[in-house]
Amino acid sequence: MATNPYGTTPPTPAAAVAYDVLEPRERHWFSEPTRKVGPRFTIALFVAQLVFFVALLGPAIVGIAVKVDSIVPEAQRTSAVALVAGFGAAAAFIANVLFGRFSDRTTSRWGRRRPWLVGGTVVMTLAFVIMALGTNVAMVTLGWFLAQIGANATLAPFVATLADQVPKVQRGKIAAALGMAQNIGIYGGTLVAQFFQDDLLVMFVGPAILAVVAMAVYAWVLPDQVLPGKPERMALREWVTTFWVSPRRHPDFALAWWSRFLIVLATFMFTTFRLFYMQDRIGLESGEAVAAVSTGVLIYTVVLVAVSPVAGWISDRTGRRKFFVAGSTLIFAIGTLMLTQAGTVGQFYAVEAILGLAYGIYVGVDLALVVDVLPNPDDSGKDLGVFNMANAIPQTLAPALGGVLLAVNSAVNQNYDLLLWVAGIASVIGALVIIPIKKVR
Repeated sequence: MATNPYGTTPPTPAAAVAYDVLEPRERHWFSEPTRKVGPRFTIALFVAQLVFFVALLGPAIVGIAVKVDSIVPEAQRTSAVALVAGFGAAAAFIANVLFGRFSDRTTSRWGRRRPWLVGGTVVMTLAFVIMALGTNVAMVTLGWFLAQIGANATLAPFVATLADQVPKVQRGKIAAALGMAQNIGIYGGTLVAQFFQDDLLVMFVGPAILAVVAMAVYAWVLPDQVLPGKPERMALREWVTTFWVSPRRHPDFALAWWSRFLIVLATFMFTTFRLFYMQDRIGLESGEAVAAVSTGVLIYTVVLVAVSPVAGWISDRTGRRKFFVAGSTLIFAIGTLMLTQAGTVGQFYAVEAILGLAYGIYVGVDLALVVDVLPNPDDSGKDLGVFNMANAIPQTLAPALGGVLLAVNSAVNQNYDLLLWVAGIASVIGALVIIPIKKVR
């Protein structure tokens, strides 16, 4: 009989026969969920995601800059923020995949995901205490590094619970709820950071404490899976391949990965330079540009929140994912190219609404599509961590690539047409690579 990687025999004779004839990479203990989740699960999931992102992104968007500004001379601010952000990005890149793998293999009687949901949020909160009380750049960098480790130790298992618990017929709705919570959390985190910018301990730690409570409630509601046995020890080569999902064996997953990579790259190529765009192309003064960008983000978020649940609901009812993901990515490309023609604040707001519409449809369905094409239910935490690289890598590449494009044939780095055309083309390709996916309609 084939060796079970978890050190026990399958639970039934029928399962043993089925298990024995499978290739090693196809064997697994857990199958696709079929029982619908109820409103208690959905509400707890939504609230946990919302509060968690308020806690995490307030420091990320505003808090780091405010903290650095309070401890270093003005001439050193840019380099200090880059140092802090760079170490945090490195921690997030590695931790998301590793802790996804750790949670897949966790044998706690409390389940695979629960210990990480709460424990990671606690680590993040303690790290924010270090940041808030830090008196030099080294302490702030250490705090943000640890905060990203804790945050991703929570996020990887948290997203994996969608694959663990939610059946296909509900994934669009639940994915839309997560997308709404994340985007509302981004805006909420910015508001909290701005409101408490004179009290850094409250700014950093207050929302994080609430996130611990929200995650604990979700962990209590979650009917978490328990591994039936202890996993065998993994060799070094297996740990290294944690960061890899074979595109030859799993082409649908690879195509979804590249689609996400391209739309995130296109998004950050513009948003990184959006403030400068408003000044250079629309002709606003610095204060006016900040206000216009803030209003544009609000319009974008409101439209996104309005359309996302509708897209998720229709996707669940029709069983269609590819149409919505490819279509919304194409609309996003059109909106990006429309920015080359925008000449007034009003036109910029109109384009922000179109981009919010496109991305709202996208976040309402894309995560559901990704979960549909995951290679193995046992490894959903690890595989979703690999997929998260499609979010992290382009966020790192976009500023550098955008800076190069802006400088082409422009002495003052204002070639926004080239920047936006490249971003638009990336989005079009992101739409096209969805079409060959076969596992979902």
